[in-house]
Amino acid sequence: MSETALKAPGAAARSGDANRWKALVFIALAQLMVVLDATIVNIALPSAQQDLGISDGNRQWVVTAYALAFGGLLLFGGRVADLWGRKRAFVIGLVGFAGASALGGAATTGAMMFGARALQGVFGAMLAPAALSLLAVMFTDAKERAKAFGIYGAIAGGGGAVGFILGGVLTEYLDWRWTFFVNIPFAAVAALGAYFVIREPEGGRNRSPLDIPGVVLSTLGLVSLVYGFTRAESDGWGDAVTVSLFIASAVLLLAFVVTEARVKAPLLPLRVVTDRNRGGIYLSLGIAIIAMFGTFLFLTYYLQVVKGYSPIRTGFAFLPMIAGMMAGSTQIGTRLMTRVPARALMGPGFLVASVGMLLMTQLEIGSSYASTILPAMLLLGLGMGTAFMPAMSLATLGVEPRDAGVASAMVNTSQQVGGAIGTALLNTIAASATTAYIKDHIAGATSRSQQELVQLQGQVHGYTNAIWFAAGMLVLAAVIVVGFVNAGRPDTTPTASGESVQDDVPVPVVAH
Repeated sequence: MSETALKAPGAAARSGDANRWKALVFIALAQLMVVLDATIVNIALPSAQQDLGISDGNRQWVVTAYALAFGGLLLFGGRVADLWGRKRAFVIGLVGFAGASALGGAATTGAMMFGARALQGVFGAMLAPAALSLLAVMFTDAKERAKAFGIYGAIAGGGGAVGFILGGVLTEYLDWRWTFFVNIPFAAVAALGAYFVIREPEGGRNRSPLDIPGVVLSTLGLVSLVYGFTRAESDGWGDAVTVSLFIASAVLLLAFVVTEARVKAPLLPLRVVTDRNRGGIYLSLGIAIIAMFGTFLFLTYYLQVVKGYSPIRTGFAFLPMIAGMMAGSTQIGTRLMTRVPARALMGPGFLVASVGMLLMTQLEIGSSYASTILPAMLLLGLGMGTAFMPAMSLATLGVEPRDAGVASAMVNTSQQVGGAIGTALLNTIAASATTAYIKDHIAGATSRSQQELVQLQGQVHGYTNAIWFAAGMLVLAAVIVVGFVNAGRPDTTPTASGESVQDDVPVPVVAH
């Protein structure tokens, strides 16, 4: 086969959609909205709880209802994008998310709020994989793909921290309801832009019949898993319902794998996850997110409860991490992704982030922001940005176009499950360490002020114990990357289907 013939698909892809960079603006805006929503509501939760009369026992459902719907339906959402077309799924997801946000902002009861959050999760599960798969099928040139995924990766990694700032500003100066209403202009601009600008490549749909058993088993299995970790955080790991949820999840997900191996048109073709590169990406991303979610959570509590920061000041304290992520993703990752293998960026990226975590283990009540937290955040952001960017790209590289939506959904699923595990697991570690510290030291505190000091010291001790664990998670993610991810530079990556990739475009090899 001639060189011209080999490069023809890439050339066609590059010339086929002149609006792809404009499309990236609207895809990135939609991704920012989804990521912001994960943290912006947390800042507003105390005010919303008071206004709507939600009990302490039920307030977790503001977060849990969204997490269950989003995490449980992601694979289904990815398959719908492959079936309907990514552009259509993307626009429907945006419109639905905006409507659910309006409902949440107008909520007058706790039940109405919980329902709105669940609806947000449903449409988010359609929107998120459609956004990533649009990038995967629109940007096929290696250098262009690197730039596009650099921007996307920076937003995916840093958007959550921006949510703390925006949530603090809206809650403090306007009203908690605006943390929902703010999604509407985001969604409107992104949906209109996508409708008029995005031109999805032809021939990429998967029109096979929907795998109903796969949908049911995967949804129930993922919901059980996410809810099990949520219950573990509030009711303990030994709680009968928690244990039952974990057992049910294991049985359902095992049945899902068996089903997918046998049905003619599976919801999740096993070829998507059994490829060592994609499997390594999904696993390492999930583990890294465990560490990230724990850091967001504990650092927020440390700054507000221990240091007395306001919500807005706390949000701005996260800015160095956002700056690090932007630099790591758009400057380091984008520039090197086409020159070095992915693991040469991801492995060192996770290790640099772990050094940032190790700095945070030195936190004490009187620790200085400038000398301890600032450098830790910069390293954490720089490392995660450098690792996330090639991970986002490689997770969809080499998949058949008809599988792009479900491969993208797996990226989001690994992050969502990692977040649920991280919140529950690291909270449990922190709470146990805090309880043990206070029990050992409270006897020596004779005055009220000394007892309050021991309480604060116990909290910080709990945070640092959990952060040690998070640092270990990042090292484990680096080890997984080195062990599993063996893809070369994007212009020479072999795919699972026996195709060689040139300029990020699969080029069929002569039949064996």
